[in-house]
Amino acid sequence: MDILIIDDEANLRRMLRALLEGEGYLVREAGSAEGGLEEVRLDPPEAILLDLMLPGMSGLEALPRLGDLAPGVPVVMMSGIATLADAVRATRLGAFHFIEKPLAPEAVLLTVQGALEVSRARDLSRALGSELGPEVKLVGRSPAINRVRELVHRVAPTDARVLISGESGTGKELVAIAVHALSQRRGKAFVRVNSAAIPRDLVESEMFGHEKGAFTGATERRRGRFELAHGGTLFLDEVGDLGPEAQAKLLRAIETGVVERVGGGKRIEVDVRVLAATNKDLRARVEEGAFRHDLLFRLEVVPVHLPPLRERMEDLPLLVAHTIQRLRNRQRLPAPHITKKGMEALARYSWPGNVRELMNVVERIAILSSGGPVGPEEVIRLLPQPRLPRESAPPYLEGDPRSLKERLEDYERALLRGALEGAKGNVAEAGRRLGTDRANLYRRMRRLGLRDGEDEGMS
Repeated sequence: MDILIIDDEANLRRMLRALLEGEGYLVREAGSAEGGLEEVRLDPPEAILLDLMLPGMSGLEALPRLGDLAPGVPVVMMSGIATLADAVRATRLGAFHFIEKPLAPEAVLLTVQGALEVSRARDLSRALGSELGPEVKLVGRSPAINRVRELVHRVAPTDARVLISGESGTGKELVAIAVHALSQRRGKAFVRVNSAAIPRDLVESEMFGHEKGAFTGATERRRGRFELAHGGTLFLDEVGDLGPEAQAKLLRAIETGVVERVGGGKRIEVDVRVLAATNKDLRARVEEGAFRHDLLFRLEVVPVHLPPLRERMEDLPLLVAHTIQRLRNRQRLPAPHITKKGMEALARYSWPGNVRELMNVVERIAILSSGGPVGPEEVIRLLPQPRLPRESAPPYLEGDPRSLKERLEDYERALLRGALEGAKGNVAEAGRRLGTDRANLYRRMRRLGLRDGEDEGMS
């Protein structure tokens, strides 16, 4: 995430750079509005922190020019002497938010996070529209994905709430964006909330906003995600991770269409379509008492379940081809030619990370393959290496006379035998299960003294 700081105070820029880089952001600086405009002209950032009072061109004068150069990039205004009129004018000129100096680190990080979420949502919606066009092309032809596609087309034009379930990496967010893009709200905001990533004590502030002074670090008023999504769609990702108090307040907001900022008594009406996603079994969590049954009923007006990739392996060639095309268009990466045997090696992998993991592996192949046809050996080499569970290691036995080397070799020998038995003697398949290639497995078998007779018939 690339953030540009435009402020004439070098010490403040250094403080903000240290704060933001500590959170993993890439940071650029400019000491004047003119310098900031040049930075944006050369390479638009993903968010801008802009001081109100600058030498030469002021922040308010620069604000509309930044909007022209980088449409949709959120600009957070900063000032220590701003008036209410300045804040109103900045908002009307397109500022995302207005924060007062001296800056509180927590307030800066929350504001930047909110700005980037909105920016990312706009980018996703724009990408969906340009990439998929008027039709939602959820990749695949399997019966399972066809059912998902049909449900999306039927529910999208309505305002019904949708609960999207499925394992991590199956594409739940893409389905949510597709529903938004095909709805009557497609020109409005699509705001995503990662429920699992919000600290428990900040959930209410993130969802509903807060007033200045509502709690330590609340140095200015902040709009919540419900307000930001007004007129559009709010996507609650990993909704099953919300705590009991947050669930109760979410239920009330959905039922009444009214929110209140933390520390404020004003009732704010919001027109929001709620989509939610989870990788958990919410009905089981209801039975355990960990999730409210009335909230589940509110969210699950229309359920959409995304199957794991292992249950629709007939879609794998189409997903691979789609990923390769995206890599060519977006990253200018070469299109690897994966042979039929290479595709079979991909199909034998279990894909615990689902489509997301497949896309990562195909990108790895495009970057690291030798340039020629990609066969099964190269595919296996580039597949994720399995991690053995801790409980699978042999226990330490007091008084065992064997050396460490002997114990490790005995364990490796038993591991190879188990893999070969599970693969019914197929060395290539055993190698795939162990995350190594056939030649390496043969070398290990010879080193460990596995007799040639045990290799007969293995292929």
